[in-house]
Amino acid sequence: MTDSIRVTGGRPLKGEITVRGAKNFVSKAMVAALLGSTPSTLRNVPNIRDVGVVSSLLRLHGAPVDYDVEAGDLHMDTSALVPADAAQIAAHAGSSRIPILLCGPLLHRLGEAVIPDLGGCRIGDRPIDFHLEILQKFGATVTQMPDGLLLKAPNGLTGIKHKLAYPSVGATEQLLLTAVMAEGVTHLEGAAVEPEIKDLIDTLQKMGAIISVSTDRSITIEGVKELRGYDHTSLADRIEVGSWASAALATKGDIFVRGAQQRTMGMFLNVFRKVGGQFDVTADGIRFFHPGGDLKPIALQTDVHPGFMTDWQQPLVVALTQATGLSIVHETVYENRFGFTDALNQMGAQVQLYRECLGNVACRFGERNFQHSAVISGPTPLQAADIEVPDLRGGFSHLIAALTAQGTSTVHGIGIIDRGYENFRAKLAALGAEVE
Repeated sequence: MTDSIRVTGGRPLKGEITVRGAKNFVSKAMVAALLGSTPSTLRNVPNIRDVGVVSSLLRLHGAPVDYDVEAGDLHMDTSALVPADAAQIAAHAGSSRIPILLCGPLLHRLGEAVIPDLGGCRIGDRPIDFHLEILQKFGATVTQMPDGLLLKAPNGLTGIKHKLAYPSVGATEQLLLTAVMAEGVTHLEGAAVEPEIKDLIDTLQKMGAIISVSTDRSITIEGVKELRGYDHTSLADRIEVGSWASAALATKGDIFVRGAQQRTMGMFLNVFRKVGGQFDVTADGIRFFHPGGDLKPIALQTDVHPGFMTDWQQPLVVALTQATGLSIVHETVYENRFGFTDALNQMGAQVQLYRECLGNVACRFGERNFQHSAVISGPTPLQAADIEVPDLRGGFSHLIAALTAQGTSTVHGIGIIDRGYENFRAKLAALGAEVE
């Protein structure tokens, strides 16, 4: 499959598409299956690259995986696991950072785990140090190898008290996946509480875990000796839903997103309406459309849940290039998330980046000299260009820009978009996009 596509823009996207399970939950639920001594079934699973990566890692550790793509049902038999070496894991994982989350479950089931050198989207500082810190506090030992790290739990894992300086989703997932079978009680303060985290907690509870979540971002886990498999249906991917909604807004289109769920989209829907978009919520999904007239500029700040999600920011910025006036976006989650705007400016947008915190509060990046605030002046007609995809969400945002622009653009490096957007080429075709 080619890693570049040509997009002829300037026409509204209209039609219906379906969005299935959340990338940021499904891959973690598959990892959670490793904790179960009996098979698990995960439903509403999208056919994305990350699912293929985790499936390969499960098979590598002796767990057969059967995926019914059409139905979206994934069956995993984790009753008998085997170790794997770093080279094998690296070959299957590629640039994915998922292997770090396998450590807790594998330490419980096998007594050891291996982490190869990890990749991932280059949107900010995402070290594995905090993962290792958590695992070591539980009792894991870490040994450096030529091609990665070897973790062992010679005395088993024991519950801990831990406070996060920032409500990191990855750190919260690591702690949950490790604590559920650690001896004793684990208490986490400053936890992430995103819908995907809550869905992971629901899944672990089905497996036999005992987890309590308080309103002050604290989570208490009482360790159990054994967990069983689960049967669980994933929540919809709210990031993908927001991406298609922004595409409808930017191209003056009308898209019905089957599978979209209002309960996870509340903050986005408010902003979408403030900008000038309209939506209709039904039992089967949400219709997003441009009602005509001018789009309105906004001042927006990203934040952890329940704030405006950072992954919604990039697609929405493309739509804001078509709003009349000055929009201000303050990014507080990832320090380097505005790199994708270089391509927008190349296409005729007027996006200026600033090191100052242009939001209602100062954030942790203001003191670190990162360009993490953007001022978007519009409306600016976008013109076709050759574009290189920088990361997953930025890549889809570039697609939206190409669909909005006049002329034919070439978008390179689109393979990364397959990590989180199921069958996006077919969906574009279903919406009337001219893509080859």
